[in-house]
Amino acid sequence: MNVLLWVVYPYVAVAILAGGLIWRYRYDKFGWTTRSSQLYETAVLRWGSPLFHFGVLMVLIGHVGGLVVPKAWTEAVGITEHAYHLSAVFIGTVAGLCTLIGMAILIARRRLTGPVFAATTKNDKGMYLVLAAVIVLGLLATVKANIAGDGYDYRETISPWFRSLFVFQPDPDLMAGVPTSFQVHIIMAFALFAFWPFTRLVHAFSAPVGYLTRPYVVYRSRDARPGLRPARPGWEGPPKLPTTDDASARRR
Repeated sequence: MNVLLWVVYPYVAVAILAGGLIWRYRYDKFGWTTRSSQLYETAVLRWGSPLFHFGVLMVLIGHVGGLVVPKAWTEAVGITEHAYHLSAVFIGTVAGLCTLIGMAILIARRRLTGPVFAATTKNDKGMYLVLAAVIVLGLLATVKANIAGDGYDYRETISPWFRSLFVFQPDPDLMAGVPTSFQVHIIMAFALFAFWPFTRLVHAFSAPVGYLTRPYVVYRSRDARPGLRPARPGWEGPPKLPTTDDASARRR
């Protein structure tokens, strides 16, 4: 079971992620979009979207730092384990709450705004469920282990296991003693990776690189054509009404 969960399953999920992205780009290039609903509603979106994306970005940075950067490297630059632990727990909790609150706002908007709800697919609903499960499980694991409990140093077990996957020397024994809350969180995270290419989340792998080399957009004014009234240099004001003297002059 250890080999199945911590070796086979991660590699299968990553393979589906990579293959799904290639398939989506090749056969559904025009569907590679968020299917934005900003046209239907903007008041709630301007609150939920920045909060959600800020939280996701901070969570991503925290996970990359905690899982990819070895513990010995942070200690070598003078960051003690206690200082790292406090900052990671505080920033991670704040980022997770921002992500969760922002997503709750977006889900409520999608459910309560008629046109937005009509544009919601079954795929979108499934994505929201999986994403919410990953976020909630991550917050629960952090609170249970580091706030309500005595603390857990995941950089001694989860981080080395995660790095071992990328050098193709997986060590499933490192995950044997990991708390169940962290294990479930990791399982759901890899499920999200496998589901990712087939949802609107695929836009996270897009970048407007083409804008750097795109030629300027040329705007041309309307050419003057015979018979048209000549352009005026400025605003002439309202038309002048004839006065009594002008009318008398015309009669004479």
